[in-house]
Parts: sequence; structure tokens; C-alpha cells
Amino acid sequence: MLTALDGVYGDRKDALSVAGRTASYEELLGAARAVAADVAGAPAFAVTATASLETVAAAVGGLLAGVPFVPLPPDAGPAEREHILRDSGAVLTDVDFDRRSSGSAGPGAGAGAPGAAPEDPALVLYTSGTTGAPKGVVLTGAAIAADLDALAEAWQWSAEDTLVHGLPLFHVHGLVLGVLGALRSGSRLVHTGRPTPQAYAEAGGSLYFGVPTVWSRIAADAPAAEALGGARLLVSGSAALPAPVFRDLERLTGLRPVERYGMTETLITVSGRAGGEVRPGTVGTPLPGIRTRIAAEPGAEIGELQLTGPTLFSGYLGRPEATAAAYTQDGWFRTGDIAAVDPADGVHRIVGRASIDMIKSGGYRIGAGEIENALLDHPRVSEAAVVGVPDADLGQRIVAFVVAEGVTGAELTEFVAAHLSVHKRPREVRFVAAVPRNAMGKPQKKLLLTGEFGPRAG
Repeated sequence: MLTALDGVYGDRKDALSVAGRTASYEELLGAARAVAADVAGAPAFAVTATASLETVAAAVGGLLAGVPFVPLPPDAGPAEREHILRDSGAVLTDVDFDRRSSGSAGPGAGAGAPGAAPEDPALVLYTSGTTGAPKGVVLTGAAIAADLDALAEAWQWSAEDTLVHGLPLFHVHGLVLGVLGALRSGSRLVHTGRPTPQAYAEAGGSLYFGVPTVWSRIAADAPAAEALGGARLLVSGSAALPAPVFRDLERLTGLRPVERYGMTETLITVSGRAGGEVRPGTVGTPLPGIRTRIAAEPGAEIGELQLTGPTLFSGYLGRPEATAAAYTQDGWFRTGDIAAVDPADGVHRIVGRASIDMIKSGGYRIGAGEIENALLDHPRVSEAAVVGVPDADLGQRIVAFVVAEGVTGAELTEFVAAHLSVHKRPREVRFVAAVPRNAMGKPQKKLLLTGEFGPRAG
């Protein structure tokens, strides 16, 4: 699966750089073989997935040994770590990148251990656990390979590229796309350690991955953004990229960022294309082999996005009932995300999560993301999160949590009403110091609703 390690692209001495440490394919393969020898025969193994060459070697070593790799978030508390290790049955393993094992020599030595079938589990990634304890998502080598090949086609991703990102290595975005994708395509990888504007600007890449928080900070740093003007493609994912950030990046870099959509359970299924038309607020069209549909109420333009294809997970580890519940009776995966599809060209737009971003107010079905983008168009607003709260009259009342200075709630309500339909205006605006987000930049709206994240000081 990792074509670069099969000798196809030679042995680049600077094939990968992670947090300032550089290694060749040969060095990576030697370290990975040592990991494979350590974990051979284990049901699964876990490594604290820091931004390091050790984590990369662990991921590759697991593939060589045919043993599922469980990346542990470095910031996980004791209870979360204990749960993941207990639930997965993984052996906690230390990795020393400088330790080498020759293994089997010659071309093809990186292709995988004998008996490691494509349909065998390759990774177990744990979900964020917003509704209970995190669940282990089992991903096979076949699903990963299918996804990476589809993305290489969509993004014209090749060995000529230098991929730059600074994303966590315990999520799909940073680990599967950002590490295994580079090793499959043969592109040089530069992981910046931390995704700072300066680090991105200095990396000299042709292909950049980021989440909205990263792109927002880069867009606010004009010199850093302008330094990315020599790149071929900017890719944003894991959450919706605010339209103002999209426009700022286009103005400063001359590039229109490509957005894509996916989940841990599905990998990336929908994306914009390199060289294709890219519109802010959209995530493109389904990748090859992926089929999508919108489960909407009669007359509604938006509904739950459901899909099927070769990139889907094989199930939640040890939870057959949860796995079955994730699918419709006719076998389509329920994403839980609300979306709309342009009938003219099939371009998808993600509105938000069904559980919190679909607002039913006054008989209307309203997507929170549309209102958030309208608020972010106001020059005084830097962050916005919109939710629906119970209301005896409307069913749900639209409430906006915003980070802003020098503007009133009434002014923002009027601003939204002037840009969208009047029924989409916030009925209440609450000012906060910041919108709480997880490691991938996704807003944690439940913290706002439960009061765990307080109002703006002063």
C-alpha cells in the first residue's frame, strides 16, 4: 500500500521531515521493521501519537506486521487512555526511530507482511466520544488504499508534490491523508510540528493541508499567506471553512481553497477537484466509487447525507449493535450530517450535524452553517456558532454565540436578516470570549448550550 517504500521513487534522503527531524525512505523502513518485529502477533498495539518520526514509524510498522495500530491522542487524560487501551486490547508500545531492523531486503519490502490481507484491520481510530465513551472505528487497508487513490486523482497528487501540514497524527486528516497519503503517492512530506503561519510559509510546499482554524490564522497573517502563493493546491477539511477566510486566502494567495468532506467512519468521500470550479461553502462532488443521497422530508432542500462506497469502515470495534444502527435498512451509511446538493452540477454543501445544526424554527428547517457564514461576513465578527434552543412558540429559537467587538446583538440580527431570509435571523445573540473547539477546529456547541463555556468577560 505504501508505494514510496517499495523503491518506486528511489530513496529520497529528505523524504519526510517531522517537527524538524528528517529521514529517508530507507531509514523509515528500517525503523518500521523494528516496530513490526516488536508487535508481531499482538491483537493490536498503541503508541502515543505525537508529531514525530516515531508515530510515522509506528503506523508503517503496523502495516508491515499486519497488526492494527491504535494512535493515542497525546493530550488524552488517564481515563480516556485507559478506556482506549482496554477497549482495543492494544499493547502500549514504545518506539525508538533510531533503532533499525533490516527485515527482508529488496524492492517490495515495504508492501506488507505475508498474510496481511487488504481486508484486515489496519487502523483503529477512536471517535471524539461526544455521546458517551469513544468508539473504536476499524479501518482496513483496502478502504485506506481506495480513499488515497481517489484523492490522488481528485487533487492531481503525485510524487512531484511536497505536502505540508501540521495536523495531529491521531486523526484521519493528519495520519491517513497527511502521512499514509504522502507515502502512497510518493510526495515529499513536511510536517511542521505545529501548524503556525510562519511554519507553513517557510515550508515551500506545493500542496498544503489545514483545518479552518489554521487557515484563519494564515489569512490573518498577510506575509505568511502571500508566501503560499507558489503552491499548487490548498486543502481545507474537518470543519466548514468560513466564507470570509476563503475569500481572504484567495485574495492573498491567488488560490481558491479546495474543501472536502469525510468522517472517521467513511474517510474522505466528497471533495472539490484540483483545476475545477471551487465555490466557498461547498465540498465538491463524490469521489470515484462513492454514491451519496439526501434523506430529506418532502419539499425540503436539505436532509441527512447518506452514502456508500469502498472507503467505509468495517465497523465499530466490539459493538455490532452500534455498527448496525449506523446504517439504513438498505445499507447506506448514516452520516448524521445535514447537506444539500446542487441539482445542476451535483456539488454538495454541508449544513451541519443533524443533532445540533439542523434547526426547526417556526415551521422552517434551517441550517446553522448558513447563518454562521452570514455573521462572519460582518467585519466586527471574528467567530460565530449558531444553535437552536427549545422555544414554546417557535419549536426552536435561533441563538447565535459570537466573538465580536463594537457591534450590538440587534445590529447583527438585522445584518443576517438583510443577507438571508428574515426567518433565518438569530432571535438572540450572546457574546462570548471564544467559541470552544476540539483539536481539529470543530466548534463544540454543546459546551455553549450547557453553560460549560462562559460568556465574554467584562
